[in-house]
Amino acid sequence: MPDEVAIASLESKKQALYANLRSAGRLMVAYSGGTDSAYLAYAAHQVLGAEMLAVIADSPSLSRAHLRDAVDFAKSQGIPLRVIDTHELEDVEYVRNDSSRCFHCKDELFKVMSETGGPLQFTAVAYGMNADDRGDFRPGQKAAANHKVLAPLAEVGLTKEEIRTLAREAGLRVWDKPASACLSSRIAYGLPVTRETLESIEKGEEVLFSMGFRQFRVRHHGELVRIEIAREELARMLSLAMFEQASAALKRLGYKYVTLDLEGYRSGSMNALLPISEIGLIGAKPSTTSDGVN
Repeated sequence: MPDEVAIASLESKKQALYANLRSAGRLMVAYSGGTDSAYLAYAAHQVLGAEMLAVIADSPSLSRAHLRDAVDFAKSQGIPLRVIDTHELEDVEYVRNDSSRCFHCKDELFKVMSETGGPLQFTAVAYGMNADDRGDFRPGQKAAANHKVLAPLAEVGLTKEEIRTLAREAGLRVWDKPASACLSSRIAYGLPVTRETLESIEKGEEVLFSMGFRQFRVRHHGELVRIEIAREELARMLSLAMFEQASAALKRLGYKYVTLDLEGYRSGSMNALLPISEIGLIGAKPSTTSDGVN
């Protein structure tokens, strides 16, 4: 039966992943707390035990809520974790916020991880790229390639949905966690990434979370803020009471105009404004569906 074939295929991929991790040696995992990196850290810990270390980068582009949740998850699973400071806001290329922003972010991350792991005798670094990520616009993949970072999930062909399935089967609470890229990805290309802007976005998203929404983005366009709400939740926002609550809260953060995007939430919506010449990937299209950089 097709279901039995699918189950067997997924189990085969899982065993291939475990074999790859077993052969990696002392391994550091770039960990964000999202489903992909959390499952990778979990699997690496299952295989390598104390021979692995999850590493999360702390910077103004990471919300405090997400940092706390990532630390709590690692602690609950007994996964060794180190929080390191990264300094991408000191990089003028990153602050410029053009289409290569994510490259500079990941370049900083992998550089600091290498500096951290060397004295601890870790011999390899891995990150949570999955098989679906290969066709999307993800400049961070170039940084990973430059630093020879492993992508064990993608190497065995695990898709996003398959990783969620494996995480659910393992009893991991993050299996259905909504995708969430860094706060900088909410800023329209061409507008500088500043600490103040990141704080406004973080506070804006805290407002929407407090209103009961689960999957959303606060997109920063200067004086204008664009709210994206997942389609299955969008109807809840379509009332004057909700409009007024969200608008008042966001205007207190300094925005002059508050808009609701009627297309709803879609990952990578900022990328849709980039010309193909800047995307620079043959055959790639701006991502609007996967757990991407935006």
